Amino acid sequence: MVENKNYTTPFTIDDPEVIKTDLLEPIEYAYKSKRSIDIRIRQPEYTSVCPMTGLPDNGCIIIEYRPDQYIVELKSLKYYLLQYRNVGMFYEHVVNKILDDLAGVIKPLSMKVTGEFTPRGGISSVATAVYEKE
Repeated sequence: MVENKNYTTPFTIDDPEVIKTDLLEPIEYAYKSKRSIDIRIRQPEYTSVCPMTGLPDNGCIIIEYRPDQYIVELKSLKYYLLQYRNVGMFYEHVVNKILDDLAGVIKPLSMKVTGEFTPRGGISSVATAVYEKE
């Protein structure tokens, strides 16, 4: 049971530390010496929970990147994102964590992670975080 100043919830809310990056599998980008490529991945069934209430948060996670040496294997990305299912995180933190984790594993030239979250209480939210290789 989680308590805060406004709510007591009977739901179990996992801490973001349960998210494991070792599920993400980098694959060598075979055309790295020939040309650059832009990759766009959509996960329209993203779920996590509100860290205050435990109620479900849903949305679409969009990952856009330009690889350097590696691309991400999509099934490993799917399993990585499924870990968020019971994790309590605010939207702004979700996109930053996904960006940090992915950029840390595949080390792209650039990456942008956008979360387009389903409206709750009449308010919709879009959050974007960006990484550029130094």
